[in-house]
Amino acid sequence: MPAKDFQHVDTWVFDLDNTLYHPSVRLFDQIDRKMTDFVMRATGAAPHEADRLRKIYWRTYGTTLAGLMAHHGVDPEPYLEEVHDIDFSVLEPDPALRDAIARLKGRRIVYTNGSAPYARQVIRARGLDGLFDAVYGVEDAGYHPKPQAEAFATVFGRDGLAPARAAMFEDDARNLRVPHQLGMRTVLVTPEREEHDHVHHHTDDLAAFLNRL
Repeated sequence: MPAKDFQHVDTWVFDLDNTLYHPSVRLFDQIDRKMTDFVMRATGAAPHEADRLRKIYWRTYGTTLAGLMAHHGVDPEPYLEEVHDIDFSVLEPDPALRDAIARLKGRRIVYTNGSAPYARQVIRARGLDGLFDAVYGVEDAGYHPKPQAEAFATVFGRDGLAPARAAMFEDDARNLRVPHQLGMRTVLVTPEREEHDHVHHHTDDLAAFLNRL
């Protein structure tokens, strides 16, 4: 059990989507559709091409937004407001996860490539409100997304956390590479196990993992 690997940790950094809720909920499907619609209007592309561009921008830049800003001069604030205007009723409170996070000693923060207002809505719907000392969105990183090193430097600098005493939980392995380089403990939260040199631990049950620390 990896409990000894976390004895030094005093800051716990959690991604949001597909990390603080299980991907089987498919909340992000709603956002995907809204992003494709936005890409269609911003580029004039047909639905199939817009969906292809959305995926290319995500793979290349870390977020679709970053690609739209780089290639089409999109204003990020209206985009973030539109794509995050979704139905949160598919999310349910998770008392087990709440208890597990509440027991962690030190600072607890959320850092997402979505917007901070959106993150707070997800946190509330999951019954996790009041647990986190800070919630950071892509706007807090100057719209630079994870996995870009500049994004982490901006958010971590703003928070004042010491990476050597921090742990990060993420569903996207790309977003753990820089934290690993900075000296953080890294945990990949995915249903399917993936092997990466920059991932220290893997779990498909975040609450159970945290309860063993």
